[in-house]
Amino acid sequence: MEKDVVILDIDYVTIDDSPIIRLFTKENENNIILIDDSFKPYLYVLPVGFPDDCIDEIHEAIPDVDIEVVVKKDFQIETDFLKLTFKHPQSLAKHRETLRGLSEVDEIRESDIPFYRRYLINNNVIPMTKVKAIGEQLDSFGGLDAEALDIEIIKLTEPLKTVNENVTDFRILSFDLEVRNPRGMPNAEEDEIIMIGVSSNFGVKKVISTKNKSVENDFVEQVDSEKEMIETFVRLIKDNNVDIIVGYNSDNFDFPYLKDRAKILNVDIDIGMDGSTVKFIRRGYANAASIKGLIHVDLYLVMRRYMSLERYTLERVYEELFGIEKIDVPGDKIWQYWDSDGEKLDLLFDYSLDDVEATLQIAEQTLPLNLELTHIVGQPLFDLSRMATGQQAEWFLVKEAYFDNEVIPNKSSANFADRQTADNNAGGYVREPDVGLHENLVQFDFRSLYPSIIISKNISPDVLEFGEVDNIEDYNVAPEHEFKFKKEPIGFIPSVIAKILNERFKIKAAMKATDDPIEKRTLDVQQQAIKRLANTMYGIYGFPRFRWYSFECAKAITAWGRQYIKKSMKEAEEFGFYAIYADTDGFYAKYKKNKNVEE
Repeated sequence: MEKDVVILDIDYVTIDDSPIIRLFTKENENNIILIDDSFKPYLYVLPVGFPDDCIDEIHEAIPDVDIEVVVKKDFQIETDFLKLTFKHPQSLAKHRETLRGLSEVDEIRESDIPFYRRYLINNNVIPMTKVKAIGEQLDSFGGLDAEALDIEIIKLTEPLKTVNENVTDFRILSFDLEVRNPRGMPNAEEDEIIMIGVSSNFGVKKVISTKNKSVENDFVEQVDSEKEMIETFVRLIKDNNVDIIVGYNSDNFDFPYLKDRAKILNVDIDIGMDGSTVKFIRRGYANAASIKGLIHVDLYLVMRRYMSLERYTLERVYEELFGIEKIDVPGDKIWQYWDSDGEKLDLLFDYSLDDVEATLQIAEQTLPLNLELTHIVGQPLFDLSRMATGQQAEWFLVKEAYFDNEVIPNKSSANFADRQTADNNAGGYVREPDVGLHENLVQFDFRSLYPSIIISKNISPDVLEFGEVDNIEDYNVAPEHEFKFKKEPIGFIPSVIAKILNERFKIKAAMKATDDPIEKRTLDVQQQAIKRLANTMYGIYGFPRFRWYSFECAKAITAWGRQYIKKSMKEAEEFGFYAIYADTDGFYAKYKKNKNVEE
């Protein structure tokens, strides 16, 4: 059987002590779960001496492991590594400490890559894209019943193949709960859900509630009980085969509260493609609401990362993005509006619908960028939407390292106290603005200053040289600090940044060449995603938990940055342009034929 499917989600399960990859996909309206039992977890060992001695010691300590000698690059130097393949990810995790204690083991690498992420990287499987799946159709597998779940199950017999077709038409549903909370913060043990608002990009727009508006309306669906309200919401998701469900603070409030109330009322929230309910998994410092085959995106987390505001309420974010004030009801007054049964109740219904419509608009504004980052980074949208920009950049580099045959470095053992050394980095050059009102200003701006410096000066830890060198002309020497970077070979990170920036320039050229507004918008999203990744590289160089952490690299970048902007300001003066303000990668200047400039 052959299918062109869009990959939405991935996980793995254990069957007969073996890990089984499950890919949750769709072909138009059909839900399809792909099964792959061919992939096994592995890590790399760097031996102290001869590989054979190390192999013998490992086999004695861990008999049930496959070992082969492989040649990989380690900071661009071809090196003999041992590739250890385990039967199960738990077995790999179990034996990490055993390996660290062996005398013939110098270092273990890539032992902390989650199994499903490893699968995506190694097989070049990109979430939210279309692939060709070839395999055997099954009636059931590992507790999944195709007929009962109204799905197809396909066990892969060949590797997935990329289909060069852009996928943008995902079915998106926003939702929001309103809770009667007379005692302040809602308590799921006592406080009922009074409304569930939903809005979608496929025509569904309503508020489900046990009450109705006092005036004629067409958006309130009245039900008899809170239990029926939740059941109606669950059925709506299933019947409309939703791809992406979005909320605002839904990791922290809406989904946990919904699950708690559903448990009390004995309602199944079985909205996963495999018939599973909402589960909470650790992402960063918080729990994230996960649904198999249905991607949940909490827009509160997204906006916290992409906007700089004093408050991140839905009302404030919506106003910032669209310049429109939305309906607002004070949270501690919701129960009073609910009990009023008059104009205030009508306003509460309007507020509930306005919340989900605003959430959907924010999703439609921000998801294209996150989808494009998903394509570039190669990790699930569920994960990517909860990653800081530095994490996104790191996972992109992890993927690129695999295809460059590089073994990725381990995370630094440095703790956060070590970040105090960052005080030694002067950062970007800032010239305080001249006081007063200025007219007819000219802006001078470096295009991608820090990424360009990384590329042009080959700033990368794998080409950083400490100590004295014989041929200084073969090095780029940083001003102020005199850190030395080999001009050849090209460092790993500069090569990656150069590749993606070249791609960005091609995309921007295509934007200029097209008159199609839809194509222009699509291309603009792509170049913005690339720019975001490239600009992140400098910052994470100075972050101790970054795999390619190098404070020397971070200091060298800013030193060259300060040199370039000061030099540019000086040269501008020769043409009569005098800087009145400068910050990191550009400056504002005004033209005067004569001016005494204080240095």
